Amino acid sequence: MTLNERFIAAFVTSDRWKLYLGGLGITLEVAVFSALLGLLIGNVLALMKLSYKEDGKPTVFNYIASVYIDVIRGTPSVLQLLIMWFIIMASSNNGILVASLSFGINSGAYVAEIVRGGILAVDKGQMEAGRSLGLSKAATMRYIVLPQAFKNVIPPLGNEFITLIKETAIVGYVSLADLTRVANQIASRTYDAFMPLIGAAVIYFVIIKILTILLGKLERRMRKSDNR
Repeated sequence: MTLNERFIAAFVTSDRWKLYLGGLGITLEVAVFSALLGLLIGNVLALMKLSYKEDGKPTVFNYIASVYIDVIRGTPSVLQLLIMWFIIMASSNNGILVASLSFGINSGAYVAEIVRGGILAVDKGQMEAGRSLGLSKAATMRYIVLPQAFKNVIPPLGNEFITLIKETAIVGYVSLADLTRVANQIASRTYDAFMPLIGAAVIYFVIIKILTILLGKLERRMRKSDNR
């Protein structure tokens, strides 16, 4: 078969391009839901990880957050997905829900470290200044420290989302027809792995490239606002 015939077989015959489009939709759906859940979990964990007693010793929340982060970051994401699918939510047939929960829980551990690093990057004098104005520690964190930390964490959070999109390529383990699984299915039908897999790789690359460009523009805009 010529390259053109292989392309037609992989994308045009039987409107197979629609399968790629549907797979991309599932990939992005899982990635977006996981990112939102990971952002929520990560922010809570970051604040827990930064909680200390008056004498400087870690609180019980600090220990809980540390164990969570260590366990999640220390085990493969594919194994976490299988545990969620076959054990924790074995009674559920909703693959998108299971995958979103699994990746969201996984992403939360990484987001927690990103947010914690962003908060620690803010000068300690900001907290002292807020306290000297009569604000409580929580109010100072909310109105002074966190807004400044937000600018620090936007770039790495964007990179985490990009990583999350690529990691969702394993959701085929829970019977989801994402972009990668669709490419494999079409390869099995056409007996030609080259064009379907290369096509899926190009689609991933284009999506990631667009996000990278948008993230770069956001970073440049934030730098300009800092220089004003």
